[in-house]
Amino acid sequence: MTAPSTFGLSSEARNLHWLLTNLVEEVPGIQSVAVVSSDGLLLLSSDPALPHARTRSRGGTPRAASREKRAAKGPRGSSADLATIVSGIGSLTVGAAKLMDSGGVRHTMVAMEEGSLFVMSISDGSLLGVHGSAECDMSVVAYHMALFVGRAGHVLTPELRSELRKSLEAESTGSTR
Repeated sequence: MTAPSTFGLSSEARNLHWLLTNLVEEVPGIQSVAVVSSDGLLLLSSDPALPHARTRSRGGTPRAASREKRAAKGPRGSSADLATIVSGIGSLTVGAAKLMDSGGVRHTMVAMEEGSLFVMSISDGSLLGVHGSAECDMSVVAYHMALFVGRAGHVLTPELRSELRKSLEAESTGSTR
């Protein structure tokens, strides 16, 4: 995981970064995580770096090549791609729930042959999305996502969302220079 800089951020923003880092590092099988606002904008990610920047820093050893191959799996290795997928699935499931008159959507799990995708509502329409490996224990991932949502949901205010978005934009601008 590429840890984003938390210098200059509020304590709430630093805590959310810490929660996200902890989620990725503590739960086996998680490949990437994205927190997306209700309007589909990426707010927080486990991997804000572009995939080519991440793989360029790796050595030429067979073990590094193996890690690169695993890291390249998933939504093109980009947190923006994961955010787009999470936002789309979130919108689709909310529409389905309205058509079925079944109340709000709490979470969505998609099991694929070589991976899994989890989308969970946070608060105010924000979503937590997790891309997991095929070997991940879906119930463990869902449990830890629920813990994240429980801890993060009440602090994800409009002001904090704005701060996170500006921080992510500044980081991406700084990394492309």
